[in-house]
Amino acid sequence: MIKIDKLRKRYGKMEALKGLSLEIDKGTVFGFVGPNGAGKSTSMSILATLLEPTSGKAYVGGYEVTSHPRQVRKLIGYMPDFFGVYDNLTAEEYLDFYGANYDIPVQERRQIIPQLLELVNLSHKRDAYVDSLSRGMKQRLGLARCLVHNPEVLILDEPASGLDPRARIELREILKELRDMGKTIIISSHILPELAEMCDVIGVIEEGNLIAFGKVEEIYARMQEKRVLRIRLVDRMEDALTHLKQQPLVSNVTREGNWAVVGFSGDDQQQVELLRSLALAGLPVAAFNEAEGNLEEIFLEITKGVGS
Repeated sequence: MIKIDKLRKRYGKMEALKGLSLEIDKGTVFGFVGPNGAGKSTSMSILATLLEPTSGKAYVGGYEVTSHPRQVRKLIGYMPDFFGVYDNLTAEEYLDFYGANYDIPVQERRQIIPQLLELVNLSHKRDAYVDSLSRGMKQRLGLARCLVHNPEVLILDEPASGLDPRARIELREILKELRDMGKTIIISSHILPELAEMCDVIGVIEEGNLIAFGKVEEIYARMQEKRVLRIRLVDRMEDALTHLKQQPLVSNVTREGNWAVVGFSGDDQQQVELLRSLALAGLPVAAFNEAEGNLEEIFLEITKGVGS
């Protein structure tokens, strides 16, 4: 559905994108992860036909964005990180205005708008003026605006920026519904754990380069080559700590009550061997688990040393 091929964008001497390439399949929720200035918004603006690349190509639904912008705009719903609204319009009038801009007939708009307001939980605010809405409500109204022409692709740049926790949860639930409807969604965010919950695939961008790309679980697996194991012993805790420290793939061992917290660089099979070695040494294991790092920790590990 979306293909970016060696995309570059230069602003004077500053190069925002440095040969970015990636592909996103139809029906995928793709999370774009990266700090401010990494190139997320530039990439999204190019896909939305708002910026022309310095070089390279970008395609949406088979259409190249610079050669066929009209066709691309019919396929996408774009929500920038900050967008203006018409404060002297009600929520219903606001959506009607955008529906008219997409040449949607009046009768069809009258059917679509109540459905969109219900989808984004704003039916009770249909007659409220836009400037009276909270920030979270304005974000949801902006999302409804993106959907007024039933696009196949949603490009959402920092949609949860500035929202309180409740508004973020509401937005996330709406996006899950859209995913279930088969929409292809590109979403950028600094709220990395939320991307992990929502996205099928993530891409980590830093200084205009894509430095990691894949399914969320694949990124986890790649970055958890050094794992943190938590092992609870029945007894003989000191003997177990000594034994663990002597194992070749163990980098460090600390104690938390009856638990040994172990830094371990082996794979799954080597992990089994480590537990077996404890049993063979007469050190019975009562419980075991692997501590999972969150997406923030993964991001920091991936980007370590980039730009230095």
